[in-house]
Amino acid sequence: MTTQTPLRPIPLFPLGTVLFPGGFLPLRIFEVRYLDMIGKCHKSGEPFGVVCLTQGSEVRKAGAGAEAFATIGTLAVIRELDSPQAGLMQIECSGTERFRIHASELQRHGLWTAKVEAIANDVPMDVPADLQHVSDALRRVVDTLEERRRQQGVPGLRLPISEPYRFDDCGWVANRWCELLPAQPELKQRLMELDSPLMRLELVGDLLARTGIAK
Repeated sequence: MTTQTPLRPIPLFPLGTVLFPGGFLPLRIFEVRYLDMIGKCHKSGEPFGVVCLTQGSEVRKAGAGAEAFATIGTLAVIRELDSPQAGLMQIECSGTERFRIHASELQRHGLWTAKVEAIANDVPMDVPADLQHVSDALRRVVDTLEERRRQQGVPGLRLPISEPYRFDDCGWVANRWCELLPAQPELKQRLMELDSPLMRLELVGDLLARTGIAK
């Protein structure tokens, strides 16, 4: 007999973007509903869930209807938090594992919570020879970003792609390209939801070929 993984309750942060596992996410927090939530997550070390909006906006407006969002998201762990003034937090987060929402609830103060189950991480998979150019192109992007950081000489300047680099892994390469490409959130969401990292990389390769970035 198999044991079903228990659902875990988490707070949600609906955004107009898609967070991928291993991704970097900076946020400025000023809404009361999120200031309290982020403060509690930071103190406890617990993650929150980032989900892509399908209806509504990131900032709640008076008279607006409730937000709607995708049912698959990514857990975010707070790596750094700064509060430069009252009512404002600046945080840096990392994406960890994906999750699927089974039930969500809008609390009275406007915060969404959900019961979720974890989705298995991508299986490590070497980049095949016919897609090596996609990995090589990403390596060139990272080299260029690192060179610019050195030239600017700004200590602690954070790149949009964090180490450790895994240019030989299908899922990691595909996810980093998904974050960099100027694609619509709906497309990024579909790519993030794919179970096969190889298929995700193949589709990213097609997008890069169409744009002339990597052929």
